Amino acid sequence: MTSQSYRWIIVAAGGVIGCVAIGCLFSLPVFIIPIAEDTGWSRTGISAAMTIAFLTMAVGSMVWGMLSDRYGPRAVVLAGAIILSLSLYGLSRVTSLAAYQAIYGVLIGGSMAAFFAPMMATVTGWFDTHRSLAVSLVSAGMGMAPVTMSPLAAWLIAHHDWRTSYQIIAVIAALVLVPLSFLLRRPPALVAGAAAPAGDPPGQQAMTTRVALTSAPFIVLALTNFFCCATHSGPIFHTVSYAISCGIPAMTAVTIYSVEGLAGMAGRLGFGVLADRFGAKLLLVVGLLVQAFGALGYFFAHDLAAFYSVAALFGFVYAGTMPLYAVLARENFPLRMMGTIIGGTAMAGSLGMATGPIFGGWIFDHSGNYGWLYIASFGMGLGAFLIAMLFRPFPAPLGSLERQGTA
Repeated sequence: MTSQSYRWIIVAAGGVIGCVAIGCLFSLPVFIIPIAEDTGWSRTGISAAMTIAFLTMAVGSMVWGMLSDRYGPRAVVLAGAIILSLSLYGLSRVTSLAAYQAIYGVLIGGSMAAFFAPMMATVTGWFDTHRSLAVSLVSAGMGMAPVTMSPLAAWLIAHHDWRTSYQIIAVIAALVLVPLSFLLRRPPALVAGAAAPAGDPPGQQAMTTRVALTSAPFIVLALTNFFCCATHSGPIFHTVSYAISCGIPAMTAVTIYSVEGLAGMAGRLGFGVLADRFGAKLLLVVGLLVQAFGALGYFFAHDLAAFYSVAALFGFVYAGTMPLYAVLARENFPLRMMGTIIGGTAMAGSLGMATGPIFGGWIFDHSGNYGWLYIASFGMGLGAFLIAMLFRPFPAPLGSLERQGTA
């Protein structure tokens, strides 16, 4: 099979891996009530495991990214799959809240970082054309998690206790993730040992990792990703509760999240196609500005129709922008350090995601409503937009410009 054909197998494997892995992480809300009722642990304490997981993901993203640069995506994703599967089984055996938080927050959160950055780095290396679409397809697979793994978890809990459900999910994760990890391969340019793989920015092949991580383009990308994720993390976690406080029935309010998720699927694909045509930076900047106003739109939503409208726009835009960071990283840094660079930007994004649950809860506890959460999200969204405007590629060396002019 040619590399042109096999690269789409990489995309398919990445999408399924992301769907199952991310789905295992985000199935926690389904387990909160059964665990609380069975153990007597507080819902706040159980939910805190998610915040711990995001913080662990932030640290792990850089570590796993660097390991994928050194050992390749197969070894890293396989290690993550094994850790995740064993950790899910371990959750079924815990007898204390502290043990649950440690396994879920540290081990499962840490294993998540083994999937995102290595997969994105690998896909960007396999594609010189249709790169934005390929990355968006992998991201779309991850976006399928709420409509696949979460309903599966709910069905299992309806027929089994929460401990048995975790054991079944652990087996499913192992059966899916471990075999698929063996399909992953390094990009052909790295296997061939090319000194300057196609797609590397002109004149940057000799760049060191230290120079890359302290460069203005990397810092701008990381800061943009932090504020971008901080913008949408609060609305993602608290909008259902906000809708309920507006008088919308709980079961109906949950459908707002579903609308947001389905719109996000379209956003990932739409932004991928448009970014291949108009450029990733332009789409990112426009998307961040619209995302900011989308977050603010929730402040003015009080009935179901308004919530659906804002959720469709907000989900489409925030999900569409997320894959573009990996595309910009590939366009501006050498392929051999993609895991590290994407891991670094993912670390910033995970830190941004960790702010939403806590910040939104703090605002509600101190003000009695969620209004200021959406105003603050709007401000952070404008910050992401302004920072992204500062992004500039590395200047091409003079010799490279001369060669392009004579080509």
